[in-house]
Amino acid sequence: MPAIFALEFMQRAFAVGLVVGIVAPTIGIFFVVRRYSSMADTLAHVSLAGIAASLLAGTAAIPTALVVAVCSVLGIEHLREKKTLLPDTIVSLFLFGGLATGIVLLGLSHGKNVNIVNYLFGNIVTVTPQDAWLITILGVIAFVLTLVLWRHLFAISLDEDVAAAGGLHVRLLNRVLAVLGAATIAISMNVVGVLLIGALMVIPVLGAMQFRVGFRRTWELSLIISVLSVVLGLVASFYLDLASGGTIVLCAIGFFIVSTFLAGGMTKRQL
Repeated sequence: MPAIFALEFMQRAFAVGLVVGIVAPTIGIFFVVRRYSSMADTLAHVSLAGIAASLLAGTAAIPTALVVAVCSVLGIEHLREKKTLLPDTIVSLFLFGGLATGIVLLGLSHGKNVNIVNYLFGNIVTVTPQDAWLITILGVIAFVLTLVLWRHLFAISLDEDVAAAGGLHVRLLNRVLAVLGAATIAISMNVVGVLLIGALMVIPVLGAMQFRVGFRRTWELSLIISVLSVVLGLVASFYLDLASGGTIVLCAIGFFIVSTFLAGGMTKRQL
């Protein structure tokens, strides 16, 4: 057995990484279709405020970040539905507000923020057994719920007006999708980091979209790209002593570049 698989913390890292690698593009593909990719970055910055609050209050980081992210994303959806501000403006407001709040709370923690870098950029060593169970449970719930609501989420992502005319509860579905996005951010903090999870939700989907093979097939390809990025990124980070989050995202970017060339070559052969 390779040394990397003999270590208990690496076993947890791979288990959690696979959960994150599957859930992230599953939720991210709906954000990309809606041209709402910036929402992932906003939720990540808001989660930073949740992490800072957990350090200040002495509570668990993942549940606290999840609560803060869910409350924030529901606020975003409420303002978006009122249509008093442009969607991009609302997202920017929460992004900078979450970042500013996180900075202020970290300043108030008075030295308790020693582990904040692990949450910002990811650190496979920080995945505890409790974290692994919590991430797995939340990830499975998010994944199963997405599959159950797949057709409805696809409908509202394409056109909310048509979905509403078809009898779908668009407002509720928007909130469910937003909460699923918040959950994805929360469970990904230890492996990828809050500053990079948005990339894992978006880049594998963009790579898969290069092949122009339809929504479901694109999702399946994005899962392959995401999982391979996580596995290769964790292996490289272990043997080369690199930050896991950045290595995983760089692998995803590498697969995106390869996908672009492969898709271009296929198009030329067809012509």
